[in-house]
Amino acid sequence: MSDRMTPIPFDRLMNWILEEKKNRNTVFGVRKAYVAKEGRNLDLFDEKLETPFGPAAGPHTQLAQNLVASYYAGSRFFELKTVQVLDGEDLPVAKPCITAEDECYNCEWSTELRVPEAFDEYVKAWFAIKVIAKEFKLGSPDGFMFNMSVGYDLEGIKTKKIDDFIEGLKEAKDTSIFKECKEYLLNNINLFKNITEEDVNAITSNICTSITLSTLHGCPPQEIERIASYLINEKHVNTFIKCNPTLLGYEFARKTLDDMGYDYIAFGDFHFKDDLQYEDAIPMLKRLMALADEKGLSFGVKITNTFPVDVKAGELPSEEMYMSGRSLYPLSIALAAKLSKEFDGKLRISYSGGADVHNIDKIYESGIWPITIATTVLKPGGYERMVQIAKIFDKEEYKPFSGINPEAVEKLQKDSITDPNHTKAIKPLPSRKMERQVPLLDCFEAPCKQGCPIHQDITSYLKLAGEGKYLEALKVIVEKNPLPFITGTICAHNCMSKCTRNFYEESVQIRSVKLEAAQGGFEDLMKELKAPAVTYEGKTAVIGGGPAGLATAFFLARSGMKVTIFEKRETLGGVIRHIIPGFRIPDEAIQNDIELAKIMGVEIKVNSEVTSIDEIKNMGYDNIVLAIGASKPGVLKLEEGEAMNALAFLEDFKKSDGNVDLGKNVVVIGGGNTAMDTARAAKRTEGVEKVSLVYRRTKRYMPADEEELILTLEDGVEFRELLAPYRHEDGMLLCHKMILGDPDASGRRKPVETDEIVKVPADTVIAAVGEKADINFYKQNNITINEKGYPVVDPVTAETNVKGVFVAGDGLYGPATVVEAIRDARKAAEGILGKEVAKDIEADLDIEALYAKRGIIKKADEEGKDSGRCLGCSSVCENCVEVCPNRANISIRVPGMALAQILHVDKMCNECGNCETFCPYDSAPYKEKFTLFNNTADFEDSTNEGFVLVDKDSLTFQVRLGGKVTTVKGLKDTGLYDGIEQFIAAVYNDYSYLF
Repeated sequence: MSDRMTPIPFDRLMNWILEEKKNRNTVFGVRKAYVAKEGRNLDLFDEKLETPFGPAAGPHTQLAQNLVASYYAGSRFFELKTVQVLDGEDLPVAKPCITAEDECYNCEWSTELRVPEAFDEYVKAWFAIKVIAKEFKLGSPDGFMFNMSVGYDLEGIKTKKIDDFIEGLKEAKDTSIFKECKEYLLNNINLFKNITEEDVNAITSNICTSITLSTLHGCPPQEIERIASYLINEKHVNTFIKCNPTLLGYEFARKTLDDMGYDYIAFGDFHFKDDLQYEDAIPMLKRLMALADEKGLSFGVKITNTFPVDVKAGELPSEEMYMSGRSLYPLSIALAAKLSKEFDGKLRISYSGGADVHNIDKIYESGIWPITIATTVLKPGGYERMVQIAKIFDKEEYKPFSGINPEAVEKLQKDSITDPNHTKAIKPLPSRKMERQVPLLDCFEAPCKQGCPIHQDITSYLKLAGEGKYLEALKVIVEKNPLPFITGTICAHNCMSKCTRNFYEESVQIRSVKLEAAQGGFEDLMKELKAPAVTYEGKTAVIGGGPAGLATAFFLARSGMKVTIFEKRETLGGVIRHIIPGFRIPDEAIQNDIELAKIMGVEIKVNSEVTSIDEIKNMGYDNIVLAIGASKPGVLKLEEGEAMNALAFLEDFKKSDGNVDLGKNVVVIGGGNTAMDTARAAKRTEGVEKVSLVYRRTKRYMPADEEELILTLEDGVEFRELLAPYRHEDGMLLCHKMILGDPDASGRRKPVETDEIVKVPADTVIAAVGEKADINFYKQNNITINEKGYPVVDPVTAETNVKGVFVAGDGLYGPATVVEAIRDARKAAEGILGKEVAKDIEADLDIEALYAKRGIIKKADEEGKDSGRCLGCSSVCENCVEVCPNRANISIRVPGMALAQILHVDKMCNECGNCETFCPYDSAPYKEKFTLFNNTADFEDSTNEGFVLVDKDSLTFQVRLGGKVTTVKGLKDTGLYDGIEQFIAAVYNDYSYLF
């Protein structure tokens, strides 16, 4: 296995394109094609552009197939990947070199091919695009343009290698690759339906008329001007020079990113001092504009170059990395605004830096184009995101460049600071990974389902709810979740943090759809349900009527066991009913879930406190489930003064409808969801004027859910971060000021106490610092507990050391979520019954409809319907296919297999690592998926599971499985395990162009 790519010869490239298009109606895996509007063109340097955008110099413009895929999806301006003297294996690129989960970072900057190889790739792509434009009727063969990119100093640019590259792209007719491509097309004209010899002969050899100069950080202004002057004077090409956001100054960049939530992105002022300075740039740009005008050429700037930032541990194996994407946009557009104003809109700007579907139309409308993109197409959807962008420009009436509107660009800059598409969320990204390794076969899995503690069949009920089939959707939900109203209202929704839509715009609002289905289908479901016959001998007592108790009783009763809930309070619902404020969840919702248990035949005894297991056994119960919660309050010790317990306050608040005497100033200590509930409730309490929430870290590292943080802030609660309280006296809470030190094992920067004292007004202090189980109950009933005070149970059945006694809910492991309580309840029920109590329900999903959603940015529709945004990952995933710039991961249809299989093609991979970022498994597909090798040397140089064709005549393959290499002949009865033989046969028979 090598991180070096093997370019595809032109004849094989064309064969691949034609065969794939014919057999699968795709081109390099891109399913959606953009067809340009006839006659709608922009003029740029006397060339025509059917759309004013395309891929930036980078991973999407390095190989011929990348450029072809971009064109097919709608790009018409191509900034070819930068070439420099240092190339190929001499170029020190650390791998992996890209991480694009949110804002993007990379440590690659120019082509990894040798410069002559790069030249060949660009000529091959030029011919291929010219041909498919007409053959596939995508647009005019002259409706696109290539822009070359070179670096990094004048000495290097003048070398023969780079000079040949520049001159060859200006006029390629005498180069061997141009002749080879043309000869192939003329000799194989019979392969085409819409291409004639005249068309091939008409393909111009003038490939590039423009160039973008990329200079290294720290390059002196005199050197930049010398290079640009050389390109204009000596090479006679229209010239852009890349400008770096360091022109804005360190203070501006730092404040902008801090204000937008990117305070964790670390960078010093070194580059700001060492790079081109604004006062030097302006006169230089004016001189170059005049020079180009004198020579009858165009001149402009490319915004932006790279923004260097410090490498954080575990990100990329490099000394420095470069930031791009949505966090770069506010800096890039700020520089564009500054230069537009400086030059009164007369300086042409070619733009890159966070451009995407959300802002590209506004950038264009301001007069800035061409626009190049990179980060957005490194995310799921990949090249197909270009189709949606291209269609934006179908609505535009193109106008020739007449200058930039500085006021419009300035507005973009101001709007960018608060634009939710570019600002950072309060909390760090949760892990999007499933804690499983990717299998060789059948890897499509819905990460939302695996992220859900009870593995709900989310894609199924989303589909049904989206079709208005609420009863059917609710049946799917209730199969595994007997508390649809509670979880539809306050579930911690781990599923949503795993949703692939997060990489598009935002998660599908799974919890809201669940509540929508519950509300829409509840009455009809209650009409259908009836208590099942009792089919199990014996009966079970459930102690506690909170979520865990209700769920356990429901599962047992539905399965045919007689069940009784014993609840010490006058009503069921536990913490949800008695503690969580009504503004979070109404009693009616809780009662609906209770009714589901009742209709299953569950007997309910309220005002029945149980203190002894024996008394329950004496009533004739064979099994006992302890769902007693964790009601023992956590204690906050202050040197002086006392803090009210949060749960006690919340219960009083709910009972009294907010009529609790707290005084004017309230301080809540804590950072979890309970602290947020407490602070919000205190804010609603009569007589309270100010509520402060004190936490020893920053809100970024509070354990509360982000939406709870946002709601608390919206309610007007003041967050007092980095404070450690120690004393409450004279109406003040005294706190030690904390500072953030080095990161701890979790990656969070550890708070360090200082001598500075901060006083926070506090008539009442409320502590939300966690709860524990009542160990006395366990001890009194001879149940073994661990060092943390929780019962020791069988991990599969949840049974304690006392036979027939099980535990579920918060009393098992400590305070947890409602859905985790349901998980534990099911475990206890199955432990009692000895069988599963719920099954998977998979709705049939329309595969083609799912593919149609890929690459489309879409928030909820005008009616707020969200279920239609589900990507159906259990049936279609292919993230690794979409995000690979080089098309090294391929979706393979294998006869007899329901799901597509993923093949990794070793020769096309440079180990950039992007597929690892977006694989929903805790895996790297380029290392772990079944791999096709180009030759036996590559096969032997790798440990990947995979195969190589050794001899075509005898159909001999070498196959590595489980670390063992086997030689097989033929494609039947090979002895390979089930599925692999069919997989290899499908690749060989139906995807022959891969060999």
